[in-house]
Amino acid sequence: MSARDRILQRLCAAAPGITPLPPDVHAFHAASDAEQPASSHAARIKLFCEKMAFWHGEVVPATHANWPQKLRELCAAKGVRSLLHAEPHATVLQAAGIGGLKPYDRPVEGWKRDLFENTDASLTSTRGGIAETGTLIIWPDASEPRLMSLVPPIHFALLDARQLYDNLFAAMTDQGWSEHLPTNALLVSGPSKTADIQVTLAYGAHGPKELIVLLLLEEGEKEDLQ
Repeated sequence: MSARDRILQRLCAAAPGITPLPPDVHAFHAASDAEQPASSHAARIKLFCEKMAFWHGEVVPATHANWPQKLRELCAAKGVRSLLHAEPHATVLQAAGIGGLKPYDRPVEGWKRDLFENTDASLTSTRGGIAETGTLIIWPDASEPRLMSLVPPIHFALLDARQLYDNLFAAMTDQGWSEHLPTNALLVSGPSKTADIQVTLAYGAHGPKELIVLLLLEEGEKEDLQ
């Protein structure tokens, strides 16, 4: 009998193990929430801005009505000559007088060089934000592919302040991720970053050098944040 056969024989003769029970994640977070209740909406906004700044991201307060104008000002200040966007945003961006609009309306194979070499910035929507870590939740789809938030040097992201959550678990449960999770869910904290063996952090090595979040607030909230 070979060593392999003896090992297999011992494994087959071993008593059946006990199937481990899955962790009760809901109970864990319920206990944590009992010790530390959910924060207020204003506190989530404040914490998100602090954490995003820590990761070298920028948060620009705006409203649901004036964000296109804010975006136009940012594009002018940063010298953006071409802005990649999804088709649903085309009308409001044109109305705001933003130049160099470039819709993502074709397969990447047909314009890869233009996308990678001649696109200054992009605008994407978000699924929400996580205050605890200063993180954006992005669900790429056919209208806003992953490359939109990955390739251009500047990434503008729209975040509705009403979709800010204390933590990832709160976002997943409130939005019902278990029922319709996408094939690609992204968590983005600041611009792209990497570090070498000496833990020297570099930004913009594998993606956008700048992340600018247009945080959509109500008028009163906007005044409190400034």
